[in-house]
Amino acid sequence: MPSEFFAMLSRMKYIDRWGLMRNTRQENLSEHSFETAVLAHALATLRNVRFGGHVQPERAAVLALFHDAPETLTGDLPTPVKYYNPDIRGAYGAVEKAAEQTLLSLLPSDLQDSYSPLLGGDSESDAELHKLVKAADKLSALIKCLEERRMGNTDFLKAEESLWKAVRGLHLPEADCFLDEFLPAYSLTLDETQPGQLHAKGPFPDKPGTGGEGRG
Repeated sequence: MPSEFFAMLSRMKYIDRWGLMRNTRQENLSEHSFETAVLAHALATLRNVRFGGHVQPERAAVLALFHDAPETLTGDLPTPVKYYNPDIRGAYGAVEKAAEQTLLSLLPSDLQDSYSPLLGGDSESDAELHKLVKAADKLSALIKCLEERRMGNTDFLKAEESLWKAVRGLHLPEADCFLDEFLPAYSLTLDETQPGQLHAKGPFPDKPGTGGEGRG
Protein backbone atom coordinates (compact mmCIF):
# COMPACT_ATOMS: atom_id res chain seq x y z
CA MET A 1 0.00 0.00 0.00
CA PRO A 2 1.50 3.40 -0.95
CA SER A 3 2.78 5.58 1.88
CA GLU A 4 2.76 9.38 1.77
CA PHE A 5 5.24 9.92 4.64
CA PHE A 6 8.38 10.82 2.70
CA ALA A 7 6.46 12.77 0.07
CA MET A 8 5.03 14.88 2.88
CA LEU A 9 8.50 15.49 4.36
CA SER A 10 9.68 16.56 0.91
CA ARG A 11 7.28 19.50 1.15
CA MET A 12 9.42 21.08 3.86
CA LYS A 13 11.21 22.94 1.08
CA TYR A 14 8.02 24.86 0.32
CA ILE A 15 7.59 26.22 3.84
CA ASP A 16 9.30 29.57 4.41
CA ARG A 17 10.44 30.65 7.86
CA TRP A 18 10.41 34.12 9.44
CA GLY A 19 7.01 34.93 7.96
CA LEU A 20 6.57 38.26 9.78
CA MET A 21 10.03 39.56 8.90
CA ARG A 22 11.38 41.35 5.85
CA ASN A 23 13.99 38.95 4.46
CA THR A 24 16.78 39.74 2.03
CA ARG A 25 16.80 36.01 1.30
CA GLN A 26 14.02 33.57 2.16
CA GLU A 27 14.94 30.52 4.24
CA ASN A 28 12.84 27.39 3.93
CA LEU A 29 12.29 24.61 6.44
CA SER A 30 14.50 22.12 4.60
CA GLU A 31 17.47 24.50 4.74
CA HIS A 32 16.90 25.21 8.41
CA SER A 33 16.58 21.51 9.26
CA PHE A 34 19.81 20.66 7.45
CA GLU A 35 21.72 23.46 9.16
CA THR A 36 20.29 22.49 12.55
CA ALA A 37 21.44 18.91 11.95
CA VAL A 38 24.98 20.07 11.11
CA LEU A 39 25.05 22.23 14.24
CA ALA A 40 23.60 19.52 16.49
CA HIS A 41 26.28 17.13 15.25
CA ALA A 42 28.93 19.77 15.98
CA LEU A 43 27.63 20.42 19.50
CA ALA A 44 27.55 16.71 20.29
CA THR A 45 31.08 16.30 18.97
CA LEU A 46 32.28 19.25 21.06
CA ARG A 47 30.66 17.74 24.14
CA ASN A 48 32.48 14.44 23.59
CA VAL A 49 35.87 15.83 22.60
CA ARG A 50 36.19 18.86 24.86
CA PHE A 51 33.77 18.36 27.74
CA GLY A 52 33.98 14.68 28.59
CA GLY A 53 30.61 13.70 27.15
CA HIS A 54 29.45 10.38 25.77
CA VAL A 55 26.67 11.24 23.34
CA GLN A 56 26.07 10.18 19.75
CA PRO A 57 26.65 13.00 17.24
CA GLU A 58 25.01 11.02 14.45
CA ARG A 59 21.86 10.52 16.51
CA ALA A 60 21.80 14.23 17.34
CA ALA A 61 21.95 15.04 13.63
CA VAL A 62 19.06 12.72 12.79
CA LEU A 63 16.88 14.10 15.59
CA ALA A 64 17.59 17.60 14.30
CA LEU A 65 16.64 16.67 10.74
CA PHE A 66 13.16 15.73 11.95
CA HIS A 67 12.70 18.34 14.68
CA ASP A 68 10.42 20.58 12.60
CA ALA A 69 8.81 17.85 10.49
CA PRO A 70 5.30 18.46 11.96
CA GLU A 71 5.39 21.92 10.36
CA THR A 72 4.67 20.23 7.04
CA LEU A 73 1.14 20.03 8.45
CA THR A 74 0.98 23.08 10.72
CA GLY A 75 3.14 25.56 8.82
CA ASP A 76 5.75 27.74 10.52
CA LEU A 77 4.00 29.75 13.23
CA PRO A 78 5.96 32.95 14.01
CA THR A 79 7.56 32.86 17.47
CA PRO A 80 5.81 36.04 18.75
CA VAL A 81 2.47 34.39 17.98
CA LYS A 82 3.42 30.97 19.34
CA TYR A 83 4.51 32.40 22.69
CA TYR A 84 2.00 35.25 22.92
CA ASN A 85 0.45 33.76 26.06
CA PRO A 86 0.33 30.38 27.84
CA ASP A 87 -3.05 29.49 26.34
CA ILE A 88 -1.84 29.91 22.77
CA ARG A 89 1.40 28.07 23.53
CA GLY A 90 -0.53 25.19 25.07
CA ALA A 91 -2.97 25.02 22.18
CA TYR A 92 -0.16 25.04 19.64
CA GLY A 93 1.63 22.31 21.59
CA ALA A 94 -1.48 20.15 21.25
CA VAL A 95 -1.60 20.88 17.52
CA GLU A 96 2.07 19.88 17.20
CA LYS A 97 1.42 16.59 19.00
CA ALA A 98 -1.52 15.86 16.71
CA ALA A 99 0.62 16.66 13.66
CA GLU A 100 3.35 14.30 14.89
CA GLN A 101 0.85 11.48 15.22
CA THR A 102 -0.66 12.23 11.83
CA LEU A 103 2.76 12.10 10.18
CA LEU A 104 3.56 8.86 11.96
CA SER A 105 0.31 7.33 10.74
CA LEU A 106 1.44 7.89 7.14
CA LEU A 107 4.15 5.27 7.61
CA PRO A 108 3.61 1.53 7.21
CA SER A 109 2.91 0.01 10.62
CA ASP A 110 6.17 -1.95 10.69
CA LEU A 111 8.20 1.30 10.45
CA GLN A 112 6.30 3.41 12.95
CA ASP A 113 8.22 2.26 16.03
CA SER A 114 11.50 3.21 14.35
CA TYR A 115 10.36 6.73 13.48
CA SER A 116 8.30 7.50 16.57
CA PRO A 117 11.33 8.75 18.60
CA LEU A 118 12.14 11.16 15.76
CA LEU A 119 8.65 12.65 15.76
CA GLY A 120 8.21 13.94 19.27
CA GLY A 121 8.90 10.68 21.05
CA ASP A 122 9.88 10.99 24.70
CA SER A 123 12.75 8.53 24.68
CA GLU A 124 14.72 8.98 27.89
CA SER A 125 17.90 7.95 26.11
CA ASP A 126 17.58 10.97 23.79
CA ALA A 127 16.96 13.54 26.54
CA GLU A 128 20.48 15.02 26.46
CA LEU A 129 20.48 15.06 22.68
CA HIS A 130 17.23 17.00 22.60
CA LYS A 131 18.95 19.73 24.63
CA LEU A 132 21.65 19.92 21.99
CA VAL A 133 19.07 20.00 19.20
CA LYS A 134 17.32 22.88 20.96
CA ALA A 135 20.62 24.76 21.14
CA ALA A 136 21.35 23.99 17.49
CA ASP A 137 17.89 25.23 16.51
CA LYS A 138 18.56 28.56 18.22
CA LEU A 139 22.05 28.79 16.73
CA SER A 140 20.63 28.28 13.24
CA ALA A 141 18.17 31.11 13.84
CA LEU A 142 20.97 33.31 15.20
CA ILE A 143 23.04 32.62 12.09
CA LYS A 144 20.11 33.71 9.94
CA CYS A 145 19.97 36.98 11.90
CA LEU A 146 23.70 37.53 11.41
CA GLU A 147 23.39 36.94 7.67
CA GLU A 148 20.49 39.37 7.38
CA ARG A 149 22.37 42.06 9.31
CA ARG A 150 25.43 41.58 7.12
CA MET A 151 23.20 42.27 4.11
CA GLY A 152 22.09 45.56 5.67
CA ASN A 153 18.73 44.38 7.01
CA THR A 154 18.14 45.82 10.48
CA ASP A 155 14.78 44.07 10.94
CA PHE A 156 16.53 41.12 12.59
CA LEU A 157 18.52 43.06 15.21
CA LYS A 158 16.09 42.45 18.08
CA ALA A 159 15.77 38.77 17.20
CA GLU A 160 19.56 38.51 17.04
CA GLU A 161 19.98 40.00 20.50
CA SER A 162 17.24 37.79 21.93
CA LEU A 163 18.68 34.63 20.40
CA TRP A 164 22.20 35.48 21.56
CA LYS A 165 20.92 35.72 25.13
CA ALA A 166 18.82 32.58 24.71
CA VAL A 167 21.79 30.47 23.65
CA ARG A 168 23.91 31.79 26.51
CA GLY A 169 20.98 31.13 28.82
CA LEU A 170 21.02 27.42 28.01
CA HIS A 171 24.27 27.14 30.00
CA LEU A 172 25.66 24.50 27.68
CA PRO A 173 29.47 24.70 27.44
CA GLU A 174 29.49 23.33 23.91
CA ALA A 175 27.01 26.00 22.78
CA ASP A 176 29.11 28.72 24.44
CA CYS A 177 32.15 27.27 22.70
CA PHE A 178 30.41 27.49 19.34
CA LEU A 179 29.41 31.11 19.97
CA ASP A 180 32.96 32.10 20.84
CA GLU A 181 34.96 30.01 18.40
CA PHE A 182 32.84 29.38 15.32
CA LEU A 183 30.05 31.95 15.13
CA PRO A 184 32.30 34.95 14.28
CA ALA A 185 33.11 33.49 10.87
CA TYR A 186 29.45 33.72 9.84
CA SER A 187 29.83 37.51 9.71
CA LEU A 188 32.58 37.30 7.10
CA THR A 189 32.47 37.56 3.34
CA LEU A 190 33.61 34.65 1.19
CA ASP A 191 37.04 36.20 0.68
CA GLU A 192 37.41 36.79 4.40
CA THR A 193 36.74 33.13 5.21
CA GLN A 194 40.00 32.09 3.60
CA PRO A 195 42.61 30.67 6.01
CA GLY A 196 44.09 33.31 8.28
CA GLN A 197 41.63 36.07 7.43
CA LEU A 198 39.46 35.74 10.55
CA HIS A 199 42.45 36.12 12.85
CA ALA A 200 43.67 39.08 10.83
CA LYS A 201 40.41 40.96 11.36
CA GLY A 202 40.91 41.08 15.10
CA PRO A 203 38.40 40.54 17.90
CA PHE A 204 34.64 40.83 17.55
CA PRO A 205 32.42 42.98 19.78
CA ASP A 206 30.76 41.12 22.64
CA LYS A 207 27.25 42.39 21.88
CA PRO A 208 25.19 42.16 18.70
CA GLY A 209 23.91 45.11 16.76
CA THR A 210 26.74 47.46 17.68
CA GLY A 211 27.90 48.01 14.12
CA GLY A 212 30.85 46.51 12.30
CA GLU A 213 31.37 42.77 12.49
CA GLY A 214 29.49 41.86 15.69
CA ARG A 215 29.86 38.24 16.66
CA GLY A 216 26.31 37.56 17.61
